[in-house]
Amino acid sequence: MKNLVWISVIVLSFTSCGSDYTPKPRGYFRIDFPEKQYKNFESSCPFSFEYPVYSVIETVAEGLNENCWYNITIPAYKVKIHLTYKNIDGNLAQYIEDIHKIAYKHTFKADDIEEKRIIRTKDKVYGIMYSITGNTASSMSFFLTDSVRHFLSGALYFSSTPNSDSLAPSIQFFQEDVVHLTESLLWK
Repeated sequence: MKNLVWISVIVLSFTSCGSDYTPKPRGYFRIDFPEKQYKNFESSCPFSFEYPVYSVIETVAEGLNENCWYNITIPAYKVKIHLTYKNIDGNLAQYIEDIHKIAYKHTFKADDIEEKRIIRTKDKVYGIMYSITGNTASSMSFFLTDSVRHFLSGALYFSSTPNSDSLAPSIQFFQEDVVHLTESLLWK
């Protein structure tokens, strides 16, 4: 009986592992996103735009001379879209250079920075959108202007450690909201 057990163990050990072992890749939690819907933002500021219904708009920079600075916050996903408005007073080139420098500060961590020009002549909306890929603090920044009086800049931030692999679905989803904001912006 003892010999039968040993023979069975030996036969099973040779026949049980027919293929090489392959480890499973690292996985991330599934994220359920809300349905895309937008509502119009109106205020005393000289612009309007559409923003996601699943977000909250907070005024920032109170006490400063700037009163048209906002955060569009999506608390369930730890996302903020920072918006900064400034009047142009002969300093458009400096504002554009500042946003360019901010976008390219991510160069040492970014895999790629892609620039997309925004030209909506009918609405007098012009600008550049910077899509930043890699483990960076911001995955997108932009500026919009009418080239005469108005300048609005913004950036998309996540309140978590930058990890482009795990954040990829969220980045893609919320970048679409930023694009919609830029496409719906109108000057007053």
